[in-house]
Amino acid sequence: MQNRASLLLRIRDPKDNLAWSEFVRLYAPLLHSYAMRRGLQDADAADLAQDTLGNVLRAVPEFRYDPAKGSFRGWLLTIARNQIRKFAQRRAKLATGSGDSDVRDMLEAHPEPAEDEQTWEREYQLHLFHWASKRVQAEFRDATWQAFWRTVVLNQAVNLVAGELAMTAGAVYIARSRVTARILKEIASVEGDES
Repeated sequence: MQNRASLLLRIRDPKDNLAWSEFVRLYAPLLHSYAMRRGLQDADAADLAQDTLGNVLRAVPEFRYDPAKGSFRGWLLTIARNQIRKFAQRRAKLATGSGDSDVRDMLEAHPEPAEDEQTWEREYQLHLFHWASKRVQAEFRDATWQAFWRTVVLNQAVNLVAGELAMTAGAVYIARSRVTARILKEIASVEGDES
């Protein structure tokens, strides 16, 4: 397992396709979702995600993680915001004189920075949880996974789940603990010093 810092170091190497693939799998869906929430259509959101990742790839050789300057995800959000601004400006230039109110609406629809950052943070945490969950699910027996998922994610009662899975309540708690610990370890592999 590597932490985020080592992944950032690895993507600096243009020959390390595996590192870049892992990085893209982790961040492209998050960036796409962010762009869609900001009013872009699916194809434009996909372009924005690709452009943002391209900017990261170009900037990563000089990137140095410094907690005093902010988090990696904050840096990524800044790049995504700048890409959206550029996109909106390009659309505004194309629509000049056309009376196209969609461009004006998009430019005026920017949420307050604090609200945008809170939404980004929630989306980031949720995305990271689901990404880590998918990566570790195969490591557990189905009953163990179901005990975790149903009681933690679906918020079902421990006794109900225990009865339906033919487990004791104690076994459900142990399953929850084991899966939670493994997911947190997977998240830490990309969070590094930010966790």
